[in-house]
Amino acid sequence: MTTINRRTFLRGLAAGTAAISFPPAARTEITEPRPNLVFLLVDDQRNDTLGCAGHPILKTPVIDSLAAAGVRFRNAFVTTSICAASRASIFTGLYERTHGYTFGTPPISADHAGASYPALLRRAGYRTGFVGKFGVNVVKGFMPEMFDYVHLLDRNPYFHKQPDGSLRHETDLAGDHAIEFLRDNPDHRPFCLSISFNAVHAEDNDKENHYPWPQAVDGMYDDVEIPPPRLSDPAIFESQPDFLKKSLNRQRYFWRWDAPEKYQKNMRAYFRMISGVDRVIGRIREELKNLNLEQNTIIIYNADNGYYMGNRGFAGKWSHYEESLRVPLIIYDPRIPQRQRGTVLDSMALNIDLPATMLEYAGVDVPESYQGRSLLPLAQGKVVDDWRTEFFCEHLMVHEAIPKWEGVRAERYVYARYFEQTPIFEFLHDLQTDPDQLRNFAASPEYAEVLSVMRKHCEEGKKRFENKK
Repeated sequence: MTTINRRTFLRGLAAGTAAISFPPAARTEITEPRPNLVFLLVDDQRNDTLGCAGHPILKTPVIDSLAAAGVRFRNAFVTTSICAASRASIFTGLYERTHGYTFGTPPISADHAGASYPALLRRAGYRTGFVGKFGVNVVKGFMPEMFDYVHLLDRNPYFHKQPDGSLRHETDLAGDHAIEFLRDNPDHRPFCLSISFNAVHAEDNDKENHYPWPQAVDGMYDDVEIPPPRLSDPAIFESQPDFLKKSLNRQRYFWRWDAPEKYQKNMRAYFRMISGVDRVIGRIREELKNLNLEQNTIIIYNADNGYYMGNRGFAGKWSHYEESLRVPLIIYDPRIPQRQRGTVLDSMALNIDLPATMLEYAGVDVPESYQGRSLLPLAQGKVVDDWRTEFFCEHLMVHEAIPKWEGVRAERYVYARYFEQTPIFEFLHDLQTDPDQLRNFAASPEYAEVLSVMRKHCEEGKKRFENKK
């Protein structure tokens, strides 16, 4: 195990930061070469927007090939549906109310950053790299403790001017720098490369062209009529409480989806951006093959939150419905047996599971402080009898147009309480009888007992994950 240079360590203690107590990072003794890790994170993509998930229009052949030779989690979720808090949870393995980070908050603490998956992997001898949208802040000076190689990319704008005056899309640049990292990696040193695409997040400052796509996918989907959102009946929007009708979800709906022509234009552009990401992942996979790394490199594909795309009369994410919380998740391990390849699992997977998963693949001890669990046993086809059947979820950002909430998503029932409303507004959905969550059973006498149980579970989750510092 590598040790941290004391001088570098002290630089990470920015301006009054308390002394860091790092968790143990000892490795399990491994006789075979440690696997490399490539973690691919996409912005604003919900679970059903991939060819391998059954989408009838989207073309994602490279990602589909990862699923065909790996394992896809049908029920993958984020615990908080917004990029800042979700990305902090992915780094730290902690809930938002534990790590305390979202937009408008202080940086991720040195304690939590020190226990992040890149920091622990780096201490265990891995070369760690990051490319793309970081999306969080950590205490000043701490990035070198997490990464050996960093190339941050912004989407403002998506097209970056090159030295020769040409324009290159951020997605393509992410591929360029990922390949640079791979080519420069020392022989026989395991690596973990995190590639975080700005795509497919909208360019919010451009109200005419929300989804700028890479030039390589020009013309894709021009000949396709995109069906309207499946949950687009105006009655569905009208059934929402006033505070959701007036929320940012509704405000941004009028930016992107409220007119048929606008909807067609933006959906085609959004699909092109996803296909642009798919193409770049193909470039990265080809480079792994060229460098003879493909047989020992695990690839994980995930998104930081879901996306409404006009469903329920909403845009964005942020709230408790399935479109907001569900994300794609694929784990490709070239070493798994043939019989396990192409498996689609129904087990609940969370964004907070990813750090523990990467650490276990690398043979690094998982900190007891982590609130997620390693997905490795499930990906290897093992039966885990005590696997979760529900999870706590929340959204705590202070924003006048994004109502705060907390709740529990179980296999059958979904409970959410928007606790800053007067009075508190509760949702209770029964996914067995109403999988589209079109009815709220919170006030139904026949669901009184279920409501009581779900309230209790929510309160237990709140207390369990509260940051006590």
